Amino acid sequence: MATTKIVMHNLLAQPLISNDTVVFGLLTLCLGFIFYTSNLKTGFWSKFYSIVPAVLMCYLLPAILTSTGIISDEISNLYFMASRYLLPAALVLMTLSIDIKAISNLGSKAIIMFLTGSAGIIIGGPIAILIVSIFSPDTVGGNDFDAIWRGLSTIAGSWIGGGANQAAMLEIFQYNPEKYGGMVLIDIVVANVWMAIVLLGVGKTKQIDKWLKADTSAIETLRIKVTEFTEKITRVPTLSDYMIMLSLAFTAVGISHFFGDEISTFLTRNFDAVSNQKSFLSFLGSSFFWMVVIATGLGIALSFTKAKNYEGAGASKIGGMFIYILVATIGMKMDLGKVLENPGLIAVGFIWITIHAALMILVAKLIKAPYFFLAVGSQANVGGAASAPVVAAEFHPSLTSVGVLLAVLGYVVGTGGALLCAYLMEVASKL
Repeated sequence: MATTKIVMHNLLAQPLISNDTVVFGLLTLCLGFIFYTSNLKTGFWSKFYSIVPAVLMCYLLPAILTSTGIISDEISNLYFMASRYLLPAALVLMTLSIDIKAISNLGSKAIIMFLTGSAGIIIGGPIAILIVSIFSPDTVGGNDFDAIWRGLSTIAGSWIGGGANQAAMLEIFQYNPEKYGGMVLIDIVVANVWMAIVLLGVGKTKQIDKWLKADTSAIETLRIKVTEFTEKITRVPTLSDYMIMLSLAFTAVGISHFFGDEISTFLTRNFDAVSNQKSFLSFLGSSFFWMVVIATGLGIALSFTKAKNYEGAGASKIGGMFIYILVATIGMKMDLGKVLENPGLIAVGFIWITIHAALMILVAKLIKAPYFFLAVGSQANVGGAASAPVVAAEFHPSLTSVGVLLAVLGYVVGTGGALLCAYLMEVASKL
């Protein structure tokens, strides 16, 4: 009888569609539907997309498919495929036409907003614990390795840096593995909701910049410069163009994976500071980190060659297509039905991200930083290399590299920032 119950549970837990080939087809169907309807100039869809950004729908539709049990991220390898194959290829194709000089002219505000975002995460965690402890002390309590602050430290690692920093926090503070899934849920739910809010703001950029009294001249100059360059070199692409672009992109993917694996293995084996997960430099042992860095570096290197002219054949558009596939696989990770499973900890997450957002808005107002720096600086922290380029590209494809570079910076400061946040959360939980 017990065996029958287990079998029935497993059957019920299985999604309706588990074949990744079919799931991939569904995701591309969603993307095709979104892009078709978002380009309609009249009727319901025109009004709908004037309120809801198309890129937000690229997250939500896969999330709905997951939430209704049609597909499941837990048994799918599509996110791994997209993040390891398509993301580095996109980084190369979208940085082919990068203008380093123009990006350097953007000034220091991008860095300031990124560091402000990191500071918001560091102080937001302990403040959120203090606030929730007033109403529900058990929610943020726990002893020894079940202590909630230990679990929240992994979110701090993720929200300042990325997956490597998150794993480092789990290793350092040894949070109960059986309860770790709940922390991953908070990370995904809150981060995705915040990204949705950031993307909603993209459609109101002019109004927000006006309120911030921001100087957007450097961004506008970069946009115009890239647009003029693209118009000058635009041509009808041939099959040869497409094959060469794919060759450049995926050769770079192969190189970034090969050297990324080699470098991370070498550093892990030969340097205790890298192999020790408790070390500030442990992120250097992540092959994903090196993959992103190398792919971005190769794209920048190609921008100094004639390969730059492939932007005229649609290099960034192909890169954008890869990015949107990645976006759809990220959307798969969000089960909307689980949002209310642990309302107390979800509340901690939302208070935490609200403090992060409030600090960023305050500093942006004080230094008159454009909304672009606020949005990308925040996502470079909270979303990392998979999200920051998406948000940056929503403003203009030429700005994608800004998101990538800031995300890389997040990996560098992620472990140190998360450690500080964790120690502050430990103190807060004992008050």
